[in-house]
Amino acid sequence: MTDCGWMPMMGAGLLFMVLFWVLVISGVVYLVRWLMVQGIAGRPESSLDILKKRYARGEISKQEFEEMKRVLQA
Repeated sequence: MTDCGWMPMMGAGLLFMVLFWVLVISGVVYLVRWLMVQGIAGRPESSLDILKKRYARGEISKQEFEEMKRVLQA
């Protein structure tokens, strides 16, 4: 008689259980990170952000930038 019984199967089951939980946890982490990125990228730009980009690209002068900024903040 052998004392092995179900021991070889239990080792494989334990391995698959650990692999399953690693995949589940990895999936949850990936989903949370993806949702965070979508939330940040999905929000619209404010008027001031657009104004700052236009000034940075040289589309408007400093005087125009300051005037428009003052109007937006009023």
